[in-house]
Amino acid sequence: MTSGPWIAVIGATVLLQMFGTFLLRVPPTIAPMLMANAGLSEAAIGHFSALNTLASIMFLLIGAPLVRRFGSVRSLQLGAAVSAFGTLLFLAPNPVAIGAAMFLIGFGYGPAPSAGSDILQRYAPINHRSLVFSIKQAGAPLGGVLAGLVMPVAASTFGIWGAVAACLVIGVLVIGAVEPLRAEVDADRKSATAIGPGALFARHNIAEPFLAVTRTPALIRLALAGMCFSVCQGVWFAFLVTFLVVRLGYSLELAGIIFAITQVTGVFGRVVLGWASDRLGSGQPVQCAAGIASCACSLVLAFATASWPVWSLCLLAAFAGVAVSSWNGVQMAEMVRIAPGEIHTTVAGGTAVVFLGYMFGPPLFALLLDATGRYDVGFICVAAIGAAGAALSTGRR
Repeated sequence: MTSGPWIAVIGATVLLQMFGTFLLRVPPTIAPMLMANAGLSEAAIGHFSALNTLASIMFLLIGAPLVRRFGSVRSLQLGAAVSAFGTLLFLAPNPVAIGAAMFLIGFGYGPAPSAGSDILQRYAPINHRSLVFSIKQAGAPLGGVLAGLVMPVAASTFGIWGAVAACLVIGVLVIGAVEPLRAEVDADRKSATAIGPGALFARHNIAEPFLAVTRTPALIRLALAGMCFSVCQGVWFAFLVTFLVVRLGYSLELAGIIFAITQVTGVFGRVVLGWASDRLGSGQPVQCAAGIASCACSLVLAFATASWPVWSLCLLAAFAGVAVSSWNGVQMAEMVRIAPGEIHTTVAGGTAVVFLGYMFGPPLFALLLDATGRYDVGFICVAAIGAAGAALSTGRR
């Protein structure tokens, strides 16, 4: 395949990744307004964030037949449509509707890791695989930038309905933009694959992704390290805006800008970490260094106060974008490199383990916050988990 087509395919994958993550970042960027409208406490966003991840894990465990049946591009498009539809439920200001919205957004994001990896392992040049996977994952912080800059302004200016309208319009544009590539990329789809409830919820279908991971000890360590890193990333992304607004007294718009800074530097961080992994021939030392830096960022945030100048929080956010959130592409490339069988099944299993950190990290942080009323205790615990991830990354692969 010539460079033009594979670059176009990778660009489409990045675009879909960006939109999926944009929708994931919508709730935390408007969390103070969203929680207040529903009559909930500031910490509740942590519990709702867990529903995002639970739904994504559900797709990762049952979704392999869907990817085989429809193909990777169509699976990503359908996921984007489900997530966008879920945002409509934010218009009902009650906990049940918000919970349902978070579940649909998370379920729609589910195809991104497995279907996206399937596309890249077929089209990415093998000697630049870590870099290409990191570029794909750079779509995640790009989505976060868009959410951090657009959502607080839309919500403050037009209310929640303005934020929802923006989500729907962007969704239609993204889904339509990648449609021309669908026929070629999904040409090998298996249209006869059964996708009824019996096939999706069959015991072997649910168990296979986890079994694929447990067959290789190196994958187990890799997945557990990623789970630690995802706790750190999940807490930072779920609570940063709320922490800045509620504890430091920042406006929602300023907090959104600082959140966007973490996403901007995360774009460059993922590309740089992917490039470094290719140069070193392994992602292991890169992940270890990222874990140590993530630990340091959480420790600094634990002691931040309203007396700190705004520029210092901006600087911390910029560094955290690299340290806390740029490990994902390297992690996924390593999974693909050592996967023993079907790529999207193995990546689904490894990603499901990683996503446990996203699922349990924010709600446990919320429980600790409710119990102590102190963010510093929670961020110190997050720092310790980041250090544990760094330690796991030093094991032999």
